Parts: sequence; structure tokens; C-alpha cells
Amino acid sequence: MSLPKLHGIGEGPWRGEERASAFAEREFQVCIAARMVEDGSTYWVAGGGGPMYSVLMAKRLYAPDVVYVTEDGLVGAEPLLPFDPVMTLAAARPAYRALMWTTMSGIGDQSGVGYLDYGVLNTLQVDPYGNVNSTWLGSYPSEGRRMNGPGGADTIASVCRRLVLMTDHQRRKFVERVDFISSPGYLDGSPRARELAGLPEDTGPYAVITNWAVFDFEAESRRLRLRAIAPFVTVEQVLGEMGFRPIVPAPDEIQVLDPPTERELTILRTEMDVRGQFTDAAPDWVVWEDNQWKMVKREPQKGAGPGFI
Repeated sequence: MSLPKLHGIGEGPWRGEERASAFAEREFQVCIAARMVEDGSTYWVAGGGGPMYSVLMAKRLYAPDVVYVTEDGLVGAEPLLPFDPVMTLAAARPAYRALMWTTMSGIGDQSGVGYLDYGVLNTLQVDPYGNVNSTWLGSYPSEGRRMNGPGGADTIASVCRRLVLMTDHQRRKFVERVDFISSPGYLDGSPRARELAGLPEDTGPYAVITNWAVFDFEAESRRLRLRAIAPFVTVEQVLGEMGFRPIVPAPDEIQVLDPPTERELTILRTEMDVRGQFTDAAPDWVVWEDNQWKMVKREPQKGAGPGFI
């Protein structure tokens, strides 16, 4: 049985563009996520970083009719770029020409009755069933430390039809059991677990996009499944940086993702992440050398911030 198609994985207009020869791993992640944005759909996007850049790039290049809503309730804005990624909520530049400026609760009500197709979130931890932790690291509440918290992510994960997660590909991110469920995935993976918890039917995690791979979720088990890898890593490397083993299809069913194009990177670097606050916070870069992709360490650019979870 062939695997279900993931939108934006495989053929696309980017294949006719000039291929980049050097890029940050997080730039690669943003470009892959942008290609997966479905034109004509509605997206509820977490504030700042990869989710916001991905949808903005998609709207510019591949999905002109997508409508995006920010975490705090901006609907259909035409943001003035560039803007500081920290100032993507309740600020003038990202709110420019918005169709509506409502509240997080107001957008949550609209999403709850089916108006929002996709939610896009960053995550600190994710487990095999797509449960998200952005609140607490350690044994809650006795040991550990408080993190940023979910903000509107709990509502986004609860009521959007499909949830897309973005995170760095590190073992500490992919855990067998999250330390704290900030935002629900498929909970324990049992049939109708979300519905029994009071969440809308036919909703839940759709994909996880990292700087090394793309995953979806098997329909029956609700468990994370590897679907595609970056051209600069192997399946073994991907699995080696995970705290659990996802479902792994046959080798000929795992696709190899296309690298970023020069056009994508120009837009990302000159109109969005102009100070490298997101993409340069992590020092891992990829270069084309001796007819192969190589990962290298590079010092973060001056002024680069700590990035996002």
C-alpha cells in the first residue's frame, strides 16, 4: 500500500529555480515548510520564527491565496517587512492592512467551528503521538524549570483541522513521553482519544518538520512516521537523534528533500530574518562541496538572538 501524499513533498515549482550552494539548517527547514503550505487554505500561525516565515514565504512564492491568522488574532494582514521576530504580536508592522484585528479567544472560537484549516507551531518537546511540551522541563511540579509556555498554542493544537509542528532535530526534542502536555496531539494514541477528551472530530497533528526530516502520522496507530530526509543526512543519522523510534517505511518510500533555492534564501535573508535571529541562532550550516552536501559549523552572525524553541 502506497503512503498518502504529503502536500509540497516531491515535484514543485522550486525545482526550476537556481539551487543554493550554502545555507543554514534552519533556512532549509523554513523553505521545506513553505513548500508544504496549501494554497487557498487558512493557517493559524504561532508568533515569530519558523512558522511565521514559512507561511509568509509560501504566500509570496507558492500559495498566493493562503489566508493566515497570527497567534494574537490578526487576520489576513499584509505585513511590512522586515520586522523584528520578537515583535510579531500586537505590533504595527505585522498588522499592516489586516482584514481584522480580533483576539486570541475570538480566533479560537472561529477555529472551533471549522474555519481554520492548519495550525503551525514551534515545539520544545514532541512525543510519538504529536503531543507538545512548551511549558516545563523535568518532573512537574516538583523538579525542573518553567519554560515560555504555550500562549495560544493549546487552542491552535486543539481545534485547527491539521497541526504542523516545527522543531530542531535533536534527541532532547523527540522524547518517548513529554514532560508536560502543553498542547494536545493524539494524546495516548488510542482510537478517538482526542474526541473523548472533548476535542473536535477529525483534527490532530499532520506533520513534523525539522532541519533534517519530515514526518507524518500513521492513520491507525497515530504514531509518528518518517516520510522524507534532507539531502545532507542519512536515515540512520535522523533516527540517531531521536529518543524513540518512529515508524520507518521501506527505503524506496522515504523521499529526499530538495535543497533551498537562491530565490527562497534571498527573500528569507533580505525581507524576513534579516538579522539572523532565527536561522543563525543555530551554528549548523550546509555547503555543496566536492559534489556532495557537507554539514559544517559556523559562528552565529553578530547580533543573532537565541532563536525560538
